[in-house]
Amino acid sequence: MSLPAEAAAALQIFQDASGWEQRARLLMQWGEHLPPLSEADKCEANLVHGCESQVWLVGRLHDGHWQFSASSDARLIRGLVALLLARVNGLSAEELQQVDLPGWFNQLGLSRQLSPSRSNGLNAVLKRMFELTQ
Repeated sequence: MSLPAEAAAALQIFQDASGWEQRARLLMQWGEHLPPLSEADKCEANLVHGCESQVWLVGRLHDGHWQFSASSDARLIRGLVALLLARVNGLSAEELQQVDLPGWFNQLGLSRQLSPSRSNGLNAVLKRMFELTQ
């Protein structure tokens, strides 16, 4: 399965980064690029359960391809979620089921820095995406 263009660009940028400090800065920058969710979208129904931080997720289907929007109150999580969205936006429900989340963050060079709670949170976001696409 080929990567969406935004995911391929992210992969190149993160693989070119020298060390964790530069990746952490990039992560914060990616989080700042997330379009803000409306206050109406920041509701209980869109809150992802299983995250220590607050994460809201909205999914919309366009011509058989999913577009997700998300926000978080935590900067690092916002960056991780932005990278997840780069990987999954534009995929069909079937393609979404095949996304290897640990493999994606490993390719980006971020897996060692993902604490168990952050990994669990990202898995909760991915699980919520699956639920929305059903």
